[in-house]
Amino acid sequence: REYSKLFERIEATVLPDRKDAAEAEVERTREAVAANTLAKTNKHHANFLSNWWKLSYRRSELMQRLASIPRYVACGQVTKRSIFEFVHSAVSPNAALQVFPFAEDYSFGILQSRCHWDWFVARCSTLKGDFRYTSNTVFDSFPWPQSPSAKQVKAVAAAAVHLRDLRTKLRAKHNLSLRDLYRSSEQPGKHPLLDAHAELDASVRVAYGASATEDALAFLLRLNANCAAAEATGTPVIGPGLPPGVAPGTLVSPDAVRMP
Repeated sequence: REYSKLFERIEATVLPDRKDAAEAEVERTREAVAANTLAKTNKHHANFLSNWWKLSYRRSELMQRLASIPRYVACGQVTKRSIFEFVHSAVSPNAALQVFPFAEDYSFGILQSRCHWDWFVARCSTLKGDFRYTSNTVFDSFPWPQSPSAKQVKAVAAAAVHLRDLRTKLRAKHNLSLRDLYRSSEQPGKHPLLDAHAELDASVRVAYGASATEDALAFLLRLNANCAAAEATGTPVIGPGLPPGVAPGTLVSPDAVRMP
């Protein structure tokens, strides 16, 4: 209310819609319960109405997690190419970003790898021809390396740092956005960015225990099945992030997108 003109605008344009949606929800619930006393009730719009001046739910669980780490990995939810970046935790993400609450370079390396990209393309939905990262079909089923050594974890992290350092230097040298830099790498000819990605992909394959020539998608599918079978019998599997016993230590470098 301290910004009276703005408040009057949303009071006139937002509040009526919130009220109508909440009333319609109550009516739908009444009809559903009348037809089936065990019907599931919904208070989605009622909760919106109680905080009608806010854009949406705050995603409190995610925001609390991000507040506990110095940076997080993010990518565009809808994209044509695989570009991940670290973002400083002081920057709040919006719904256009897919967010991964990892601060260390190993997890970045796995997410930025060709293995993850192949799984992404095979499992995602699409929006107007672009790939759309859907966490329930892509991330939730993506198997992470199950027995990487500490040396292999550090190698993935080092390759990830090198990739991002190179991207920063190339962008500054040629005055390119991150998007334009990747576009330039898709043109014919050799490109240092491709070499850095090849180095990262090779280290990720070693961490997975996959050969250099093995089809990544077939390998990951088998690994996914093995993990599912292990979970069914109560056998622990390695989930996303650093494997147990590997402390972040020097694996958290300082670079991140920050507010100006």
